[in-house]
Amino acid sequence: MGLHRWRTHVRLGRDYYVRLDSNDYSVDPSAIGRMVDVSADFDRVKVRAGGRIVADHARRWARRGTVTDPAHVEIAVRLRRQFRQPRLAASGDDLGRDLADYDRAFGLIHGQGS
Repeated sequence: MGLHRWRTHVRLGRDYYVRLDSNDYSVDPSAIGRMVDVSADFDRVKVRAGGRIVADHARRWARRGTVTDPAHVEIAVRLRRQFRQPRLAASGDDLGRDLADYDRAFGLIHGQGS
């Protein structure tokens, strides 16, 4: 590992990329919204969150490029899927209750359970 020539501390945005020079490097999306430490030397770009490495890329010297780790894309897909799933009530209540139960409870209809 070479000497670190460049360091910064940034909040990881929703797009889960950090920019160094004019290049963007992907970061593990589980770190979105957290402060991360970005360091670079002549060969590598590394990102740490809470001391854990969440990105490690070969440094790109060409301009205006994007470096993406396929594992980061897979994690992003999984996190999006989890976010879109309906959340169940924490108490475990059955959210599919028959509305006729309420009608019976208020005496609007008579039947089983009244």
